[in-house]
Amino acid sequence: MNIIVMGCGKIGSALAAKLNNEGHNITLIDRQEQVVKELATSLDVMGVTGNGAMIDVLREAGIADTDILIAATDSDEINMLSCLIAKKEGNCQTIARIRNPEYEVEVNYLKNELDLAMVVNPEKMVAMEIVRLLNIPAALAVESFSKGRVEMITLRLSEESSIVNMALKDLNRVTDADVLICMVVRNQEVIIPTGETVLMAGDTISFIAPPATAVQFCRLCAVDHKFAKSVVVAGASKITYYLVKILERTRKRMNIKVIEKDHEKCVELANEFPAITVIEGDASNRQLLLEEGVREYDAFVALTGMDEQNVILSMVIGAMGVPHCMTKLNHLDTDLLYEEHIPVGSVIAPKNVTTDEIVRFVRGLERSSGANMETLYMIADGKAEAAEFVVDDDPLLVNIPLFNLNLKPNVLVASIVRKNKPIRPTGQDVLMPKDRVVIITSNLGLSDLRDILA
Repeated sequence: MNIIVMGCGKIGSALAAKLNNEGHNITLIDRQEQVVKELATSLDVMGVTGNGAMIDVLREAGIADTDILIAATDSDEINMLSCLIAKKEGNCQTIARIRNPEYEVEVNYLKNELDLAMVVNPEKMVAMEIVRLLNIPAALAVESFSKGRVEMITLRLSEESSIVNMALKDLNRVTDADVLICMVVRNQEVIIPTGETVLMAGDTISFIAPPATAVQFCRLCAVDHKFAKSVVVAGASKITYYLVKILERTRKRMNIKVIEKDHEKCVELANEFPAITVIEGDASNRQLLLEEGVREYDAFVALTGMDEQNVILSMVIGAMGVPHCMTKLNHLDTDLLYEEHIPVGSVIAPKNVTTDEIVRFVRGLERSSGANMETLYMIADGKAEAAEFVVDDDPLLVNIPLFNLNLKPNVLVASIVRKNKPIRPTGQDVLMPKDRVVIITSNLGLSDLRDILA
């Protein structure tokens, strides 16, 4: 596909790299000539210097033959205007980054009026990710499928877990847990498990289950399964604004404390959310943390503007005994933190959250072609896929027991939702028309449900 990426900042650069690696024809637009030149050279793509809201610049970038324009500059207004002009000039799909909280109440109106295919708000996306993690604080990641009826939760097994050294074929018999472990990452290798797979301490596992069942299974895995009822947030950023707003709407009894050293930000946040506690001070001050009783809180979220400070804060807070820490990183290598077992809790990378969301949309648009794919998730750092399909009346797939389907290697039918009821698949289960089915595979490139067949 021909894709224009406007804005060569953190998100735009990451998007261009990912989409270029997927074989798309990428054209970059940015006002800064040197930035465009360096990124275009490193990726071996076309670059145009200029304002993407100008018709001449868009024409030079090839808007007439473009399939998707992604406007990811720092200006919401330029992003929206560029998408409007692109629709008129090229009739392409458009994606706009709109992050200002002032537009929050009007975002659906803007999306409809500008005919945007997608609106992305990195700060709000990160806030929603944090809320999901607060529901199961020990999880490394939580993904929702089938409109929230099932979840895929990723966590790391410790020596204390009762399922360590257990073969998956024995799991449900021994634990009565109605879950399906769909992926194991061991020594950076992705394993699509079978019944003979034996779980080991240190494994990172992903399992699929309804939300209520997921909490029960976390208890068996010897990780904290309780909802966090109190949280300290370091930094009064836009992410903090969206986080507090979501928590006040969904978790009315939650005790929220924000620590911020900028006076104006403190006043603004306190006026907007009078029910929370806002402390003016430096979150890196250990005495201040002790005076504010941080040890009594269930969770801590490091949202300052500096990665290094966030890492140190999470390590210090964790050493103080706070059960769950979440660390925002913009630049540091998240894989390195996990590989070196640096205790920073759950790592949240706004750049990854946003780019993964857009890449999922682009891949789904490219591959589904109006067929049966609902969505496509990249998991395990891009080494595997979780694809959700709506089953049609395909004689090669429906009304055939799963153990009789000639599946490709490393393909797992992880979940079936039938008439809004989740089903944990067994070899005797069959697919039926209108079922929603989640497929986990390390064979990248699914485009249709038939692609699971050998």
